[in-house]
Amino acid sequence: MLVLGRRMASKSAAGLAEGVQPIPSQVKGIAAPDFELETLSAADGTKLKLSDLKGKAVVLSFWATWCEPCKVEMPWLVEMKKQYGAQGLEVVGIAQDDAGKEAIMKFANSMGVNYPILQGKNAVMDVYGAQLMPTTVYIGRDGKMLDKVVGLVSKSEIEDHIKQALETKP
Repeated sequence: MLVLGRRMASKSAAGLAEGVQPIPSQVKGIAAPDFELETLSAADGTKLKLSDLKGKAVVLSFWATWCEPCKVEMPWLVEMKKQYGAQGLEVVGIAQDDAGKEAIMKFANSMGVNYPILQGKNAVMDVYGAQLMPTTVYIGRDGKMLDKVVGLVSKSEIEDHIKQALETKP
C-alpha cells in the first residue's frame, strides 16, 4: 500500500511546476526545478514556491524526524540562517516524513529551527533525487543549482557552499 501510494504521488507530480524533469546527478548550472509546497511553520497553511525566492541564495534541506544525521545538521543550518540571512540566505527545510504536521513541527521547534518547514511530497523528492536523508541542494541567486550533497558533511563544507551561493548574481 505504501509503495502504491508513493507511485501515485510521483505520477501526479503534486507540488511541481508543469513539465519539470528529474535533475541529473551533476547539477551545477542547471535551473532548480520549481515547486510549491505547504508551509507547516505557518499557521494558515500558506504555500511556498521556490521561484518566489529568486534573487536569494537558497539551501534546500530534505530531512526527516527519524534521520540522525539531520539532527546534527539542523543546528548548523539554524546558525547559518542567523549569520547569513541578512545577506540574502534562505534556508528551506522539506520534511520527508510521515510523522504528521504536529510531530514534524514539534521536532523542528525543539531543534530551534528558524526557517520555513515545508511538507514534502514524493514528486518533489523524486525530481531532486532526495531518497536519502539528509539531501541538501545549494541554489544561487540566479535560481541555478550549485551542488547537491547527499548525507552529512562538515559544518565548514556547508558554510563554503553557502558562501558560494551568496556570491552568485541574480
